[in-house]
Amino acid sequence: MIELKDIVVRFGDFEALHNINVSVGEGEFFTFLGPSGCGKTTTLRTITGFIDPVQGTVSVDGRDITHVPIEKRNIGIVFQSYALFPTMTVRDNIAFGLKVMHLKRDEVERRVREIARKVDLSDEQLKKAVSQLSGGQQQRVAIARALVTGPSIICMDEPLSNLDAKLRVQLRNELKRMQQEFGITTIYVTHDQEEALTLSDRIAVFNKGFIEQIGTPNEVYNHSATEFVCNFVGDIDRLEGAIVDGLKLDSGRHHFIRLERVRIGEGGAGMLTLPGVVKSREYYGLYIKYSIRAGGQIVKAVEKNDGVHLYRPGEEVVVGIHPQDVMSYDA
Repeated sequence: MIELKDIVVRFGDFEALHNINVSVGEGEFFTFLGPSGCGKTTTLRTITGFIDPVQGTVSVDGRDITHVPIEKRNIGIVFQSYALFPTMTVRDNIAFGLKVMHLKRDEVERRVREIARKVDLSDEQLKKAVSQLSGGQQQRVAIARALVTGPSIICMDEPLSNLDAKLRVQLRNELKRMQQEFGITTIYVTHDQEEALTLSDRIAVFNKGFIEQIGTPNEVYNHSATEFVCNFVGDIDRLEGAIVDGLKLDSGRHHFIRLERVRIGEGGAGMLTLPGVVKSREYYGLYIKYSIRAGGQIVKAVEKNDGVHLYRPGEEVVVGIHPQDVMSYDA
């Protein structure tokens, strides 16, 4: 569907993207994930046509669109700021692209009503000025405006970042539902690891203009290809000293384990079992995060909150680590 081949982008002497290669399948929800300044938004803007690469090609369905004007790419765009017209009505905002296409009034109205229903905007809301809507409603308007022209691809640049945490989770679920309902190929940019893991079919993890790994959420999280990905996606323990020796790991490499893989109160065949002392705990409701001194270092561990087992600071516990749960990288 979408193919980026050997994309290089420069701003003056600064090379923002270094030989980026990505293939996105039709109907796929594909996320660009990484910290600020890593190149994910630059890559998105290269796909949409806002940026011309100095090298490489952008293709859609085998057609080279590298230098095709933005308005002829048939790509819907949802910006971080939504870029809506605040004094115009919701109806006029959604209809804007259709009017640019010079469609008849009846056809414009039909399409606007149809897309409004699909994103849960009422007839009453269509009459309001965008400035009268909540952040979540404005986000729906931005998505409706991007979809109403019938694009083959939709690109979203951090569309949830301006919302509060609870609304962000709610709309994240709605985004996924809408994407599956429309079956539209989606490129999504975010720095939020949880968002990426929850929404995506596949993820490209960016770092300083390079792609560190492309994979499914499970591959990126449980089989991180590089130390950067391992540290950036999710919470992690770095294992050192006595634990590395006890697990018979190569001391010349760096070793990490996910917090939920550290077992409290458990031993077993093939596991390294260590005495430990709980130093602190963080209560999150669904789960509890403990910091435990074991093997000469602080090890963090996460346990599901069953409402019964709650370890107190100062309590002695047993910590179990299995070598197969450790991710190791060259120093």
